[in-house]
Amino acid sequence: MRPVLPTTLRHAVLRRSVVQPRGARFASTSTEAAQQKAKDALGSAAQNAGKAWEGAVKFLGPVGEKAASLLGAYRQPLFYNLAVGREIIKQIYRTEALAPPSVSAIQTAYKTIWSSITNVAYLRQIAGNGDLARVGIYALEAYGIFKIGEMFGRRSLIGYDLH
Repeated sequence: MRPVLPTTLRHAVLRRSVVQPRGARFASTSTEAAQQKAKDALGSAAQNAGKAWEGAVKFLGPVGEKAASLLGAYRQPLFYNLAVGREIIKQIYRTEALAPPSVSAIQTAYKTIWSSITNVAYLRQIAGNGDLARVGIYALEAYGIFKIGEMFGRRSLIGYDLH
C-alpha cells in the first residue's frame, strides 16, 4: 500500500515538478559568448596593469627600476593575478549592488545605540540575562580595531616617530 500525501503537499510537489523541469538552463547568454567576454576583459585588464606598472617605474625612477628588477619573472603573473582579482571584485560590487551606507543610515544606527545605552531598563535587562558580557566583548573588539588603525596611521606602536 502506497502512503497518501496530504492534498496540499501533493499539489505543491506536482506544481513544482511541472513548473521547474530538472536540467533546465535559464541563461540569457551562451557559455561561449560569456567565456569570450571574460577573456577579453582579463586581457584588457592585464594590458592596463602593465601600463600602470611602467608608469609607476618611470615615476619612481631608480627606486622603481630596482623594485622591477627584484620582481623579475614574477612581475607579469603577479600583475595578471592582481588584475583578475580587481575584475572579480568589481563584478561582485556591481552584481550585489554594493554601496557605502547613506548618512541617514549611519545617523539612525548611532541614534539606536545611544538610546539603548541611555535606557536604564535596557541595561538592567542585559545585565540580568548575561548579555552584558557579550556587549563588553564587542566594545573591546571595536576599541582594539580602533587602536590598531591608530598604530597604522602613526606608523609606530608607541607615540609618533619624530626623527
